[in-house]
Amino acid sequence: MTTITFAAPPADKKALEEGSVFSPRFDANGLVTAVVTDAGDGMLLMVAHMNAEALALTLDTGIAHYWSRSRSSLWKKGETSGNLQEVVELRTDCDQDAVWLKVKVAGHDATCHTGRRSCFYRTAGLVDGRVSLATDGSEPLFDAEKTYRSSS
Repeated sequence: MTTITFAAPPADKKALEEGSVFSPRFDANGLVTAVVTDAGDGMLLMVAHMNAEALALTLDTGIAHYWSRSRSSLWKKGETSGNLQEVVELRTDCDQDAVWLKVKVAGHDATCHTGRRSCFYRTAGLVDGRVSLATDGSEPLFDAEKTYRSSS
């Protein structure tokens, strides 16, 4: 458990946008959006959510933690697969309702639970007037079924 706490966002817009106090604006569900990119090449790896505990643990440990909306639980990214995300830099946007994590991924260098490097491995487009998804050719870097079978 971490002892890091966050100040309430200031009422003064200039203080929020230009000040030095990190005061994340959590939504009605207590979450901020987290955009995650590779610290080396900038590739978009994933988008997730963090509650105050996940954000505090991330800052305290240097390892990315998130809030799993589907499981309603704290989630240390890579704990099962070994693909931990070491945070190189954490930024917030101007109104502090989103964060950007630049990370180094350990293990297989995979972020997606499908075993791929990025969760964004498909493109959307029109094919014969219908919306369709197509893979970008990314192959899994580890056997996700084998890795996660025992943790389900």
